[in-house]
Amino acid sequence: MIQYGAAASMDPLQAFNLCLLHLARLTRGRDAAQFIGEGLQAFGQLVPFASAWWGEMSQAQANAAPQSWMHGQLNLSESFASEWNQIAARDRFSHGTLSRPGEIVRASGFSDPCAEVNAFARRHDLYHLLCITFELPESGLMFFVCLYRGASAQAFSDSEARLFASFCEHLLQLWRFQVQDLLQLGGGDGASEFAVARADGRLLYVGARLCAAIAHEVPGWDGSVLPAGLIAQLANAPCVMRLGRAALTLNRSGEQLILTLTSQTRHNGLAPRERTAAMLFAAGHSYKEIAKLLLLSPATVRTYLRTCYLQLGVRSKLELCAALRMPANPDEGGRRAPARQSVGAR
Repeated sequence: MIQYGAAASMDPLQAFNLCLLHLARLTRGRDAAQFIGEGLQAFGQLVPFASAWWGEMSQAQANAAPQSWMHGQLNLSESFASEWNQIAARDRFSHGTLSRPGEIVRASGFSDPCAEVNAFARRHDLYHLLCITFELPESGLMFFVCLYRGASAQAFSDSEARLFASFCEHLLQLWRFQVQDLLQLGGGDGASEFAVARADGRLLYVGARLCAAIAHEVPGWDGSVLPAGLIAQLANAPCVMRLGRAALTLNRSGEQLILTLTSQTRHNGLAPRERTAAMLFAAGHSYKEIAKLLLLSPATVRTYLRTCYLQLGVRSKLELCAALRMPANPDEGGRRAPARQSVGAR
């Protein structure tokens, strides 16, 4: 890794290359949240900044303002995202960057026409802004990274903006690879119904459909951290629970948890209980464990699974995981204890 202060004495191309090499190394030992934060800290040695904000955001719609659904920050308050969500509809800068994906957007000064937006910027000393937004087709949301400098600092230069754009392209690609590996999605298709979360409920990735489903069932939920009711169930994973008219499957993948939304109409017409049994079986439960969770006999579970295999056209548990778009159980030899909460089998 580049040492602090060393970048100034290096050839710019050499310093940038070393930063990218360090970024690639971070993917081997960091979760999605740590990776982005530590990657930006390394980039800060090339392009200094006072604070940073990144995450996934929905675009403005006719009946809804843009909103941050997953975020991370450096040197900003924990309330930053929720404060911004309150003024998002009137934030001219954010509307500008969301409407120009892939482009660098810069601004300086407290010059927004809205007094509340200017007050927010002054409160967090966001005098100089440098931001880029990318489309995430697999998620249905936008990915953004924004750097800030205070009023006493210089504005971001053209060369710094170009470095930032190139760096963020690498950052986004490596982050997407991390998420795809966690979800085991080859082409990134269908990831709008998934989320990746830490054990404390903080989101590392979330798809638009799952966002909408949670927001519909938990009015006032503003993203970034799962609602308390969902957090309470994370320790019981793997399990299946109700989320309105859909089933929400919770699975473990190392230290992270994978949340999968399944609507009634998906999976080639599987009956709700057949689908639930198949998800639990794919997550590593035995026939007896599934029978206990769903209050069925093992023979009935066996019949459900036989029907699922035939309807989905699969011949192995690995193929079943792929058909259900679930991460495969990394340890088939060690059964996990069955979840003890009541399972919403539909």
